[in-house]
Amino acid sequence: MAKLTIPELKSRKGRGSLVMLTAYDYPTAKLAAEAGVDVLLVGDSLGMVVLGYDSTVPVTLEEVLHHTKAARRGAPGVHLVADLPFLADATPERALAAAERLVKEGGADSVKLEGAKLEVVRALVAAGVPVLGHVGLTPQTASSLGGYKVQGKTPEAAERLLADALALADAGVWGVVLEMVPAPLAALVTERLAVPTVGIGAGAATDGQVLVFHDLIGVFDRFKPKFVRRYLEGGALIREAIAAYSADVRSGAFPADEHGFAMDESALEGLYGKES
Repeated sequence: MAKLTIPELKSRKGRGSLVMLTAYDYPTAKLAAEAGVDVLLVGDSLGMVVLGYDSTVPVTLEEVLHHTKAARRGAPGVHLVADLPFLADATPERALAAAERLVKEGGADSVKLEGAKLEVVRALVAAGVPVLGHVGLTPQTASSLGGYKVQGKTPEAAERLLADALALADAGVWGVVLEMVPAPLAALVTERLAVPTVGIGAGAATDGQVLVFHDLIGVFDRFKPKFVRRYLEGGALIREAIAAYSADVRSGAFPADEHGFAMDESALEGLYGKES
């Protein structure tokens, strides 16, 4: 499957079939590409699911860049989006500098930013950097939103969310992530927008879906969002495998003869009896 271009991504509008998944390293990106994922996202969620931070706020540009390089090597033929971490998009100048590194050094095809930072989006698009927008729950500013809660539930909040999404589309984003948005509102936003929407906890009416890889395979157990479907209890399977390995080492069952390497015994004859 060839890497999707921006026009091809936009053409997914109205088809509801765009598949996006996070990936932060070579093997994950490679497996996702082999499984047919359309878009990979090196999200700043890596701070929580890979680096063990309490939120996405501490994630640095260097960390996103490091993981973007790894994911690019694993999936050279998949459209790769890299997050602009907290405050990297505080001004157009900072965003351009960060995007330059993510695209030129990291190999990203697009960058994603949270919120309706319209001046920043316009500057990036004018410079030739494709941008994916993100509204609803924006994890970098979750504390100011009252925590990890559904967004857009009141008439005022719903109107503001729709306005932000429309403004982002007008500013030139190729798509908009809708996170933790009531399904009816997400459906309305999807209907109104000329660009694809990608939902995460936003119902089935969006043009695509995205999940965090570690949630999907069940290896992140600090909490499980309501919108996550676990397709594998990976944490339990990994613990079982490590426990079995530990037991085999302690019992002497591993390594067995087939795991070692033989040599001509004559090569050792002169060593026996010699002092080291």
